[in-house]
Amino acid sequence: MRGRLVRFVAHPGVRPTPDRVRETLFNWLGQDLAGRSTLELYAGSGVLSLEAISRGARLAVAVDRDRRSVVALDEIARRFGAQGLTVHTAEAKAWLAAESRRFDVIFLDPPFAEDPWSWLLPACAQRLTAGGVVYAEASHPIEPPAPLAVHRHARAGQVHYHLLRLHNDATP
Repeated sequence: MRGRLVRFVAHPGVRPTPDRVRETLFNWLGQDLAGRSTLELYAGSGVLSLEAISRGARLAVAVDRDRRSVVALDEIARRFGAQGLTVHTAEAKAWLAAESRRFDVIFLDPPFAEDPWSWLLPACAQRLTAGGVVYAEASHPIEPPAPLAVHRHARAGQVHYHLLRLHNDATP
C-alpha cells in the first residue's frame, strides 16, 4: 500500500516486483485506478493487488497456488483495512477456466522457470474489459499472440516487463 512498508515471508520462487518497476508500471497505468477491477495471477506477495487497492481499485482479485502466500496476503490486507481485495488459492489455468468476470488490469508474474505464455496470454485476453491491459513480467521479451499487442516494454536487470493491450485498442 502506498507509503507503507509491507513485509512478506520469503517463499522459494516468489519475486516481489521491485519498487522502481512498480513505480513505472503505475505511471503507465495512470496512477489512479478508481473504479477499476484487477486480477493478479501468480500473486506471490500480492504487492500489485495491494498497490491497486491503495490507488482506488474497487476490486483486486489475487490468485496463487501457494496457500502460505495467500494466507499471508489476506492477513496483510486485513491489517491495512484493504477493502475490495479477494484472495484465492488455486492454479492459474484452472482458476481462469472457471472465471467469467472481466478485468480492467491483469497482472502476470509467473515463476521464470515456467513458460505459460502460449496458453496464459490468450486466456487473459478473453478476461479483459474494453480498454483493459495486461501487465506481464518475464525473464525475456514477450511477443504476445493476437489479439494482444505490446504497448510498452522496459527492462530492469533480469526482468522484462510489458504492458499489453488488445490490438487496435486506443486506450493505454
